[in-house]
Parts: sequence; structure tokens; C-alpha cells
Amino acid sequence: MLVPVSWLKAFVDIDLPAELLAEKLTLAGLEVAKLHYYGVPQTPPADIHARFKADIRYPASDHLVWDREKIVLGAIREVKPHPNADRLVIAMVDHGAVELEATVTGAPNLYPYKGKGELPSPLWTAFAREGAEVWDGHSETRQRMILKEKALRGIPNRCMVCSEYELGLSEEHEGVILLHDDPGFAPGTPLQDVMGDVVLEIEFTPNLARAISIYGVAREAAALLDKPLRSPSYEVVMEGAPIAGAVSIDIREPELNPRFTLALLRGCQIKPSPEWMQRRLKLAGQRPINNIVDVTNYVNFEIGQPLHAFDYDKLAARAGGAAPTLITRLPNPGETLETLDEVKRTLDAHNILVCDIAGALSIGGIIGGAETEIDDSTTNVLLEAAAWDFINIRRSMSSQKVHTDAGYRFSRGVHPSRAILGVQRGIELMRQTAGGTVAQGIIDAYPLPPQTVVVDLGVAEIARILGVRISADEASAMLTRAGFAVESRGGSLRVTVPDTRLDISSDPVIGQADLIEEIGRIYGYDNLPTTMIADAMPQQHPNPALELEEAARDLLVALGLRENISYRLTTPEREAALVPTSAESSLPDADYVAMANPISSDKTVLRHTVLINLLENARSNARYQARQAVFEIGAVYLPREGEPLPDEPRRLALLLTGARTRAAWQEGTAPPPPMDFFDMKGVVEGLLHGMHIAGAVYQPAKHTTFHPGRSAQVVVNGVTLGVFGELHPQVAERFDLTGAPALAAEFDLEALIAAGDPTFPIRPLPTTPPVLQDIALVVNDSVTTAQVEAAIRKAGGKLLRGVRLFDVYTGDPIPTGHKSLAFALSYQDDERTLTDRDVSPVHAKIVRVCERELGAKLRA
Repeated sequence: MLVPVSWLKAFVDIDLPAELLAEKLTLAGLEVAKLHYYGVPQTPPADIHARFKADIRYPASDHLVWDREKIVLGAIREVKPHPNADRLVIAMVDHGAVELEATVTGAPNLYPYKGKGELPSPLWTAFAREGAEVWDGHSETRQRMILKEKALRGIPNRCMVCSEYELGLSEEHEGVILLHDDPGFAPGTPLQDVMGDVVLEIEFTPNLARAISIYGVAREAAALLDKPLRSPSYEVVMEGAPIAGAVSIDIREPELNPRFTLALLRGCQIKPSPEWMQRRLKLAGQRPINNIVDVTNYVNFEIGQPLHAFDYDKLAARAGGAAPTLITRLPNPGETLETLDEVKRTLDAHNILVCDIAGALSIGGIIGGAETEIDDSTTNVLLEAAAWDFINIRRSMSSQKVHTDAGYRFSRGVHPSRAILGVQRGIELMRQTAGGTVAQGIIDAYPLPPQTVVVDLGVAEIARILGVRISADEASAMLTRAGFAVESRGGSLRVTVPDTRLDISSDPVIGQADLIEEIGRIYGYDNLPTTMIADAMPQQHPNPALELEEAARDLLVALGLRENISYRLTTPEREAALVPTSAESSLPDADYVAMANPISSDKTVLRHTVLINLLENARSNARYQARQAVFEIGAVYLPREGEPLPDEPRRLALLLTGARTRAAWQEGTAPPPPMDFFDMKGVVEGLLHGMHIAGAVYQPAKHTTFHPGRSAQVVVNGVTLGVFGELHPQVAERFDLTGAPALAAEFDLEALIAAGDPTFPIRPLPTTPPVLQDIALVVNDSVTTAQVEAAIRKAGGKLLRGVRLFDVYTGDPIPTGHKSLAFALSYQDDERTLTDRDVSPVHAKIVRVCERELGAKLRA
């Protein structure tokens, strides 16, 4: 939001530089992202608090400072025709000198005054004297220029009446600045004092709804600076016929629309709004339209209460000439509305509407309808100020894909008490700017007023939380400055929360913390001392599930993988890509948990598998990195019958693709081989070893996402922990992972953690050397390596410490249908050094057991 400092000063006296004000607001939670300077110089950075320098982006080279002696307020007394050019005029300008200055200009907005002699009232303008620096209005790019005397079609000219562009106020340069209203300054006054300004660009967090207005920021500034706060005038001159009987209200959904107010202005005239109002709106980033519409925007910016103006005569016509009744209700099935942005909208069931007996008029709190809008023929205006449920406003803005200033404020929370103030302020400003008479009375339907929040605050609790002793009187004074009503009760304060503070909880404990936070903001977070915690530390409780999840992360990172973190939202169609054509899905056979109000079309349900996220990310990353080794740990969401919330088991997914190693200069030009099934198996084995999971059995897997014959499931004690292997070719093609084998895995993390041994044995470092021997066994092709290894370990007993397969061979002289498996065996004893004589009987036993149980033959 753009906040002009000059507008703030209407409500609070600010006597410090804008940069220091920005610092104080930022430290109090209202983050000032940028300062916009209009004509005034900035405070030198050396004068700004050291901590704050990096947070404010000072203006770049396009910052034009208006020289106080050379750029001043001018009063055009007469506009003469140029003797040698029809499209030029000579403005006779009073700029505080003894004589008027003849200034040649081609500004088209001065043509209507040409040749009419001395003007009855001056046209006030921005006047640049000789030597002034301004922007060149005739250059295609932004260039500075110094005014010098130069003849224009035979008439000497040394000064200039300026456009907004030439002073850096906007891009407008079709005409010069003209102020028809007396600015209250004498000709020759430095223009800095008349039009110079600094605008704060503030980024509000959602809890600062109370401050999303000029008056809201002024309220914060008054509290921080300990200055009195002046409120806008809510007095209304009501001299017209009573509003009673001219219009009525029917609220049918008070939970969504707790308050609705109306005021009526008769006999007004649509015209441009006053220049002071236009200037303020422009500085706040709002384009002026006409006096009635500008007032609604002005009040919205000023006090944070959105308004909506109806053409009363159009409403009466829709009612058949009778007094209109405004109805707030939910839409009928299939109901539509054309809104002010010229979009015909099909309304959702939750969109709260403002209607009459003929149909919908506007989407409440968000955007008006086109049929009853204000136009140049409007003479009677019905002004609405209402309150709306902020959650429903958010849903409606999202579902209708519309964002407005009104919706922005209502979606963060505007208290119903603001409505009456907004309608009073708005209708009086309309009377002042458009003429006419205000009907006596205001229609105020208030079916659901909220309860006033009262919180008891212990003074001792302030010191405990903030770490600094603040007396009851000091705390009371700070809260009072922030608009709270405070009653001292010995060692505590009874605090009545103002209606603007929707962020203060009515819960006794949370509300107390909210008030202490408020005291800390006003005291100054930067003033809080650094202290050690005084309270006793709470008892620490272990969290094995989280600790083992973190241990799995550490193991995978140590194995060379990087972690992915993805959104948990997807669509059924995206997950369907994991199932090959005409295959029966191996994914969970359960309904999806669907989002009632999805943020986008590709995030409509909660996922059933983590693997989809890894593969989608891999497809995106493959454009930049051919080799990928990543994992993700996260929940999947499976509905439970009869339960409102789904089951959320954790899953672990892995992905490997690309070269096994990065190319090195020692290896020549041959590319490194790609990763394959056994690389993934190695990662899985490393994970199981690190989590102390013993007895894992690898069995062929039948999972539709994986390649038949190139995948395996991991089973421990009869429980399947997960599946891994090469992706099915169709699945790999759908994710554009066809350049190299794509290896993936998905494990049930809960089962992995449960299979681990929390009391795993720890073996001391060996003090004796091992005896290393190899063994090569010829077995039938149907015999698995796991079976052979199990037989070797069984026969090897305690002396056999290590078994590692290092070669698989088929071909001559190995018989057809057989294979040779070569293992490296390590024998060791903790008490003594083994000799070949000690190892030979064990080695021979291994051969005998393998022959008897597996039909193996020792390879010669």
C-alpha cells in the first residue's frame, strides 16, 4: 500500500524525517519496502539508524529534487495569444517577483483561457525559474535539462510552467499543472512546501488488517511516537427528506453479512472531484474517476472501510418505481452477474450477493455489478457500507478469480463497527463534492454484533515474556496510546480491546500474550535487552519417530543423494501417469482427499504417492542436470472410513538417473557408465545398514510403475518395506526420462523405522588381522545370490565376518543353465590371529553346505 506522509500528517503530527518514520514502522511490524520521493530531498544515509540502511531501497538516479529557489508556486494571471504561433500561448505568471513573467508554452489546457484578459481568479501552477533542473518533456528517454533563456517563435523565454512529467510526478505531459483551488500559499513559495511529498510503500502481513489504511498507519505512528491522534470528521449535514421508506434491507445470511448500512444523497451532480482529493488518490496509486466514485475510493484508503455507490434511480426502476429493497443472500443455482470489470460471472454457491427483487447487484465485499453503477447522468446516490465474513470473501475472490481493494481489506478482516463510520464519512464527502442533500437518517441493519473482547493482563507476566521490567503505569500508558482502554487492578490490568483490533484473541492466555506483544512493539523490539531465560527448562521428551526420520535423511545425504521438498497437492490425472497403459494400478486403491477450494487446477487433491513429485521434478531438472540422485520424505493421504481426517503415513521415495560417476580427466574421453539396478540396490542396502535393519530379503516385485524383471521388493520378517528398480519404459517416457535408465524406489517409512533395531549391538574395532579368501561356486541359474550368501554365512559361523560378491560369470567352461558366483570372504577372531589351518575347516564346511543345500560345485 502507498501511504503519502502528507496524508498521514492530517491525523498525526510527524516531526521526524520520513526515513526515520519508516524505520520505526518497520521495527514495529509495518514493513516499509520502499520510499518514493516527490520533489523533496532524502535524509542522508548517515543520519539513518545503522540497522535500517540495508532495508530501505533509496531512490535511484530518477529522483528529482525541486530547487527551493528556482521551482516555486506560480499564479497565472492572464493567458495571451502568441503573435507568431497559433498553437503557443503566453502565460503571465506571478511568481513572487515585482513583475509578472511572460512564459511561452504550448500546454493545451491553457487554450480555453487565451485572450480573455486578466483572469478573475488565478490559475495556480508549478513554475520553474531560469537555471532550474527539470525533466525534458520533449526527449524520448528520461533526460534532465537546465532551463536557459531561449526565444520561442520570436518571444524571449527563460522560465517554464511545468507538467507533472517535467517534475517527476507522473508520466503525464499533455498539459501543465493547474490548481483551480487556492492552495493557501503565496506566489513564489517553494513548490516543495506545496506539493513535495514522500510516499511510504508498506507491505502488510495478514495480522495487520487494522493498519491497511491511512488512518490505520497514522494510529500506529501516533502510538509509536507518543503523539495525539486526530480522527476524521464523521459529522453529516442531513437536510433532505427522511430515508425511511425510500429503501430497506433484508439480510438473509447474518453469519456472512453481520451488518449493512445505507445513506441516500439526492440531487447531486457528477463531476471531477476536488484537486486535493485527486492528488491524494494519485499519490496512493488510485486513478481519479469522478467525485462519487472517488469518494468511495478515498474513504476506503482513508479509514479502511470499503464503500459501494448505487445509482438510486436505477434501483427504483428495477423495483418497478417502488422503494427498492436490498437483499443479501447466497446465489440461486446457475445465477450469473455482469460485474464492473465487464465480466459475466457464473456465481458459486458460497458467493454472498447484494441483490434486489430483480436479481443480483454485486458480489458482496468484492465487486459491484454493471447495471446499477454510477454514470454521468446519476443524480441520486445510495451509498452502502457493510461488513462481511473474511473467510467467505477469501473463498469468493479465489473461486471468481477477482482481486479488488475492497476484497483485499475484507479478506483480512474489517470490524462491523467501521461500517457506520464509513457511510457517514462517505455520504458527507459526497455532499461536499457533488452538492445535493443528504436524506435524514441512516438505514442500519446489525443482526450479529460481535462481543467486546476484555483481557486481564498480569504485570509480572510482561517481565517474564519480554525480559524487561515494565511498570503497570508504563504498560497502561503504552496500551492506551495504541487505542486500548485500560483499568488498573493492583498487580494486573483489565484491558478492553478496541474494535479495530481483530488480532487480539479473547482466549485468556493467548490474549495476554497478544497484549504483551503489543507492549513490546511500542516499547521497541530494538530496546529489549539481551537476557538469559529465567524460567525452568521444560522436561525433554524423546521423539523416536522424528529422530529416526532425520537419521534416514542424514544417511541418504551421506550416500550422495539430495533432498527434494515438494507440494503435497496433485491431481488424479498426474498420478495416473505412473501406471502403464492397460495395466492394473499398484497405487493405493482409495479415494483421494479433494480440496474444497483448490488454489490451481493442478493442485486439486492430496497425493497417494511421493514418487509422482520426484519424477515431475526430475523431468524439470533434466533440462539442466543429466545426473540426478535425489530423495523425498513426506506424507501421503489415505481416507479413513467414518473418520473426518485421513491417515497420513510417511513415505520415502528415491530416484537415480544419469552417469554413475562424474567424468574425470584421468578416464579419457569415454563417458562414465550410467547407473543401473545395482546402484539403487546399493543405496537401499546402505540405508538399511545405517538404520540397523537386518535380515532383509530381496524378492522379485510386481509393481506397475517398475520394469518387469528389473525391480525388487524388500521384505523383513515377512513385512514388505518397499519396492525399487528401473522405471517401466512407458512411465519413463511420460516423464521424459529416456536418456538413461531411471531407477526409483518408494518405501513405507513407518515400516522402515519399525524394522530397525533400537538396541543394536556395537562391536569394538578389531585388534587382530583378518584372513581373506575367495570362493567361486557354480550354481543353477535359478539359485539366487541371496540364497548362496545365506548358506555361506550359515556355514561360516562366528569366524566368518564378511561376505561380498565380486564376480558373476556365465559362458565357457560353465555349463549351460548355470552361473559362477565369486565371493570374497573375511575371517577374523577378536581373541587371536587366525591362520590358514584355523580357516581351512570352516572354508571346507562352506563348500559342503552349499553343495548339499544348493547343489553348488566348487569352481576349479
